[in-house]
Amino acid sequence: MDIYVGNLSYQTDDQALGELFGQYGKVTSSRVITDKFSGQSKGFGFVEMPDASEANKAISALNEQEFQGRNLRVNESQPKPRTERSGGGGGFGGGGGGGRDRGDRGDRGGGSRW
Repeated sequence: MDIYVGNLSYQTDDQALGELFGQYGKVTSSRVITDKFSGQSKGFGFVEMPDASEANKAISALNEQEFQGRNLRVNESQPKPRTERSGGGGGFGGGGGGGRDRGDRGDRGGGSRW
């Protein structure tokens, strides 16, 4: 079971998170999410525990409990919703459309702009 852990202290690392949950059963992974540019913790992480009953025990025991000066928010992780990513931007190949006849601009009402 994948477990979300929120409101972590910014000093909490992967190992400390894994050790905390390890008191309740086997932990296969623990990771604190960090900013990809600064490397600073974002204050939340995920723990994976293969046994659902041990994971549920850990969730019940640790939710709203103080750890490293912060009250944790612990619950079963929900899958990240997939959002449709529309093309956007592109960079190369969008190009200019040069060579079109633009001589018909004057018929939009209000007369000529020049």
